[in-house]
Amino acid sequence: MLTIDRDILRLAVPALGALVAEPLFLLTDTALVGHLGETPLAALGVAGAVLQTVVGLLIFLAYATTPAVARRLGAGDAPGAIKAGIDGMWLALGAGVVLALVGWPLAGSVVRLFGSTAAVSEAATTYLTISLIGLPGMLVVIAATGLLRGLQDTRTPLVVAVGGFAVNAMLNALFIYGFGWGIAGSAIGTVLAQWGMAAVYVVIAVRAARRVAVSLRPGLDGVGGAAMAGGWLLLRTASLRAALLASIAVAAGFGVTSLAAFQIAMTIFTTLAFVLDALAIAGQAMVGHGLGAADVDRVHAVTRRLVRWGLLSGVVLGALVAVLAPFAGPVFSSSASVQQAVTAVLLAMAVGVPLAGYVFVLDGVLIGAGDARYLALTGLLNLAMYAPLLVAVALVFTPGGGAADATGGVAALVWLWFAFGLGYIGARALTLGLRARGSRWIVTGAPAT
Repeated sequence: MLTIDRDILRLAVPALGALVAEPLFLLTDTALVGHLGETPLAALGVAGAVLQTVVGLLIFLAYATTPAVARRLGAGDAPGAIKAGIDGMWLALGAGVVLALVGWPLAGSVVRLFGSTAAVSEAATTYLTISLIGLPGMLVVIAATGLLRGLQDTRTPLVVAVGGFAVNAMLNALFIYGFGWGIAGSAIGTVLAQWGMAAVYVVIAVRAARRVAVSLRPGLDGVGGAAMAGGWLLLRTASLRAALLASIAVAAGFGVTSLAAFQIAMTIFTTLAFVLDALAIAGQAMVGHGLGAADVDRVHAVTRRLVRWGLLSGVVLGALVAVLAPFAGPVFSSSASVQQAVTAVLLAMAVGVPLAGYVFVLDGVLIGAGDARYLALTGLLNLAMYAPLLVAVALVFTPGGGAADATGGVAALVWLWFAFGLGYIGARALTLGLRARGSRWIVTGAPAT
């Protein structure tokens, strides 16, 4: 067990660093653009929301590549593992080019859907249009990260992510203030950093391919297989996003104060997810490798240890949230009402974080096993199970339908979070736990080519 724990930490700790480094791109843009004024900052918020949604939905490019590479590596097929990763990078490049070409003429229309002022919409369109040039590069980075994770290497993605963040910060400062390009300079700096990271990964992939004498040309079967697995994972991710957006929509119905508090809570929950995602990434790599090597006993042992790590991490994080709950509100808002609501929601969140730890690691285990179809279909089932809870909370607490005063507003948010953190996450725990207890997801050997 100590060996398995060491392997989990060896993969999870660098993965956590890379996960934390990635959001720093947007944080850097926000800090630098924020000093340009309210309009550019609001424009960045609109354009950033669009880009984050697109990239978030396409994270399957890493999640599909990691188990495919890990399985072949575990089966002793290093050339096949490298080839699977290269095919995934070709798929990412193709998807990025298509999305950029489609997105350019639609950027302005998408931005206007947010209903901002003309000045904000114009600036957001400028940022989004330029940023689309970097989208193919960013998707290549995501797929290449999946390749290296599948090769049991999470340190290199950490180095590339930290280097990319540093370059992005320097370029943005130079272009925004040195050249006076404003928000366009921020977008250009980020695009150059993204393509720089992609170039580094391409060099790594080319060297790996030459080392094992693998062709760099895309294989139709490999690209098609990655697209098929990615399609199921895309559906899985879309269901997660739908649950989040639906929760935010219900919170919006409670009023501005409630929405602000809920957004703060969701931001904190997303930060906690980085730690749990790192364990999930370790699960993807280790389970895929173990199944490829037909070492079922190790797969079961890894799964058990990951579940314990997930629960333990959830308990620790939950306790930390509970302790910091009274102090978190003032950090994010000067409004006494928002502070009160944030404290209450964070205490509710703390109760369910251990359950989230269980869910995140099992999600990683089943992704590593290539069980994407099950994850996609049960994702829709989980959403269907969550919907009645959301409707009930909305009917009871929306002004005119129940409690509408300040106290009721806090209660509404607490019940909304219980619906999400215990209801929706609980539904995921049920479907993931039932699957993990069985053996249908245990399919050994390298995938067919």
